[in-house]
Amino acid sequence: MYYVSTRNTQDRCTAAQAIARGLATDGGLMTPEVLPKLSANGLNTMKEMSYQQRAVFVMNSYLDDFTSSELASFAAKAYSGTKFDHKEVAPVRQVDDSTYCLELWHGPTCAFKDMALQMLPHLLTASLKKNQETKTVCILVATSGDTGKAALEGFRDVDKTRILVFYPKDGVSAIQELQMNTQDGGNVGVCSVVGNFDDAQTGVKKLFSDEALRAQLETRGYFLSSANSINWGRVLPQIVYYISAYCDLLRDEKIKKGDPINVCVPTGNFGNILAAYYAREMGVPINKLICASNSNNVLTDFIRTGQYDRNRTFYNTMSPSMDILISSNLERLLFALSDQDDNQVREYMNQLNSGGMYQVSPAIQTKMSRLFAAGCCDDAQTQKVIGRMWQEHKYLIDPHTAVAFDVLDQYRKETGDKTPTVVVSTASPFKFCDSVLGALGVTELAEGTAILDQLSELTGVPVPAPLAALKNKTPRFDQTVTKEHMVDQVLEMLK
Repeated sequence: MYYVSTRNTQDRCTAAQAIARGLATDGGLMTPEVLPKLSANGLNTMKEMSYQQRAVFVMNSYLDDFTSSELASFAAKAYSGTKFDHKEVAPVRQVDDSTYCLELWHGPTCAFKDMALQMLPHLLTASLKKNQETKTVCILVATSGDTGKAALEGFRDVDKTRILVFYPKDGVSAIQELQMNTQDGGNVGVCSVVGNFDDAQTGVKKLFSDEALRAQLETRGYFLSSANSINWGRVLPQIVYYISAYCDLLRDEKIKKGDPINVCVPTGNFGNILAAYYAREMGVPINKLICASNSNNVLTDFIRTGQYDRNRTFYNTMSPSMDILISSNLERLLFALSDQDDNQVREYMNQLNSGGMYQVSPAIQTKMSRLFAAGCCDDAQTQKVIGRMWQEHKYLIDPHTAVAFDVLDQYRKETGDKTPTVVVSTASPFKFCDSVLGALGVTELAEGTAILDQLSELTGVPVPAPLAALKNKTPRFDQTVTKEHMVDQVLEMLK
């Protein structure tokens, strides 16, 4: 199977090359030329498999330059019992008769990014060997909160890699910031950026297109790659958990073979819900993809109108991983819905870069309306949902998951759709203790990491071990730069 740039389908490469590159040289995203389909009995075949076995089954069809034994070894290491605190890795919890929650935060950093970023280092290091790469890869990451820590943990002390994470100063939760700034490892770096996530993400993209920087790093024995969801090696492992969730519902006889489900996903950069779209295209009977946003509702407006417009007020919310106005992975959806028209995609991206907006064609908008629904939820409503879920179900959720539950409720009231729905839960509530405690009526908050115990004592829910371990850690990183000086940080780390 070959991968092509969303902006130039003549730029073709193997899976190993696509994963090593991270981003196409023209700024496009490397994407499969053809999406493989599950066999007629594929979902039944996976029904009794472990999560690790399902990962191999799914990824094998995309990675024909990797062997099944290689992928089995990677999956066993990535999703081991020492990394994940639940034997099912990504368990599906029933909330009521027609609502299920896919919990993606049982990994080492307590966020859904672990599902991909425990696998990506294995895929990347194997890709470098297959490509006979002699240089050291420097992985640049922009994070809105969770990707940074998950990438740092995944690549910590991995041979022939360096990793540098940029996050928006004052744009992540206190626990998220502490997780990143206390990261162990001799090959890691962390730096905050003045501004919001879009500033950090735009800055990283500029570094990738900086020819002078590339040339300078090459003389030092380095080349750049990405662990953001612009890298196909990030998106592919995410497809697995949607397929796995459907298999779990089949196995537990909550649905019958062929029964449709809906999926409701809180998303900012569009990677998580894009993976659900790919699972649908592979043959999982997903009826509606419901896109949930917070007050930064650029995706809600886009899905409803076909116009993408980032020229709007940016809000710092209690669901910071969705505080994004430039949704990078949307480019892959445009590529698919335009029947891989790279000229059309390139024109949309040029319009976005120059004027901050574009309007898709009526054909794309029609396809998108058939596939997607969208809604948004502000902080006040988010807190109400956290409180209600605890009171009615004794289910403790984080703000991102609460946004999804609220948008699902809006969708059901508007449409009357009673299709069983999987809500994607993206982070442990303990990563957002202040917001969750506030939602439960607490007005006086403990300071520092003591807030973890405060939430645990109030609810009886234990603090996840990786977060409890933060109590004894001292921050290693404290630098802040403007986006214009991010290049200096890269050169300083790689001197």
